[in-house]
Amino acid sequence: MIATITRADRARDDSSGLLDYVSPTRLNTWLSCPLKFKLRYVEGIKEPTSPSLFLGKRVHDGLEFFYRHRQDGDHLSATDVAQHISGSWDEAVAAEDMQFASFNDEAVLKHQTIGLVEAYLDTRDANEGFPIAVERPLECPLVDPETGEDLGVALFGFVDLVLESQAGLTIVDFKTAARSSAPLEISHEVQLSCYAYAFRHVFGATEQELQIRSLIKTKTPKVETHRYPARGDAHFRRLFAVIRAYVDDLQSNRFVYRPGWTCSMCDFRETHCRQWQG
Repeated sequence: MIATITRADRARDDSSGLLDYVSPTRLNTWLSCPLKFKLRYVEGIKEPTSPSLFLGKRVHDGLEFFYRHRQDGDHLSATDVAQHISGSWDEAVAAEDMQFASFNDEAVLKHQTIGLVEAYLDTRDANEGFPIAVERPLECPLVDPETGEDLGVALFGFVDLVLESQAGLTIVDFKTAARSSAPLEISHEVQLSCYAYAFRHVFGATEQELQIRSLIKTKTPKVETHRYPARGDAHFRRLFAVIRAYVDDLQSNRFVYRPGWTCSMCDFRETHCRQWQG
């Protein structure tokens, strides 16, 4: 059954069967740089987990812990969730093979993680609705809603949270960020459209809105919620155009580098990227 699939299961399969499924993460990696996509998913070169990425994963784990208990009718406090994060920290460090420069660096990151989650829970709207899906895998065939063409590949991804309220169904994605930012919809468009497409197929319902809830890593942690309307036909036309271009690149084994501002955050920029000759 689909509910038994975990992120770890998919992570183990990342280097195989590239045309078995499309995911928002794979699409966004390819859009940012096809060469990076090739290094990660074709050649299977693993990038070290950065402290920022590790923090993001621990924040997601804490929020998943909270909302899964909400599904069961349990109302946890911020202290309960903080204890869960602390109790699972060492195991997560070992699983990710995290290397900290010092004990103090690790302690600071743990404190920051707990502070972000506590800030979120302290400001969460108690009337936000009931969580009908938490860290839910969504998988469906990719059939162009306009032409009816079956692309012969599945769409797969995990949705962080789906809330049901009197207003309707809300798809929520959690992100951690270093600073506040304007709600630039296009930067999240592919991911949001993927979630909406798969959600409608799996749940047989249409979302009322989509949200990006950003936990900001400022000195005093804060939370920003950016709201986006339900996806329309234009969003899905654009999504399928992107997916077709992605599939064409994979089938032609064409992966060129794409220099830009994201290079500053890429672990391949001074090694494999420098060595690439086209």
